[in-house]
Amino acid sequence: MSDEIIDIAQYLERDTGGSRSEAKFALWGGEGERSRFALPLWRIIYLAQAERGVILWRDAAGANAARPFVVLDLGSDTARVDIDDADLPECREGEAPSLHDHAEAGLLVHLGTRKGRTWCLLVDGGGRRSEALTARSREDILFLAGECAGLLFLRDFADQAK
Repeated sequence: MSDEIIDIAQYLERDTGGSRSEAKFALWGGEGERSRFALPLWRIIYLAQAERGVILWRDAAGANAARPFVVLDLGSDTARVDIDDADLPECREGEAPSLHDHAEAGLLVHLGTRKGRTWCLLVDGGGRRSEALTARSREDILFLAGECAGLLFLRDFADQAK
């Protein structure tokens, strides 16, 4: 692993018309080892031309409200952790890993199911993208979502969620 610092200024300036003083971002739930989610989430948000990335879970039956696990919000200096369950019709048990692209409304990626919980990645906000993702962006997002799923399930973060 590289010890170099990643300069995200160019990506933040993209959204603020070149003014770094207006740039904001917040990471919620990224303490300790969970900070490893920040980089793939940030790249996914950038590729989707959105503002917020949320790794979330809900019980597999979908009876309870979705709960955020990690939130990276590039549109606020306090991460928005509220999740509208109406945005999650594709986040349910048994679905094969897939990407649901809703253009300016964002996207949803099913990450997997473990111990009665269904895990998804929600990317929303900004409303800057009016067209479907390009094939290249779609592939990159799925690859990065795979990194998030690997962290969740191979490093056992999914078992730590409360």
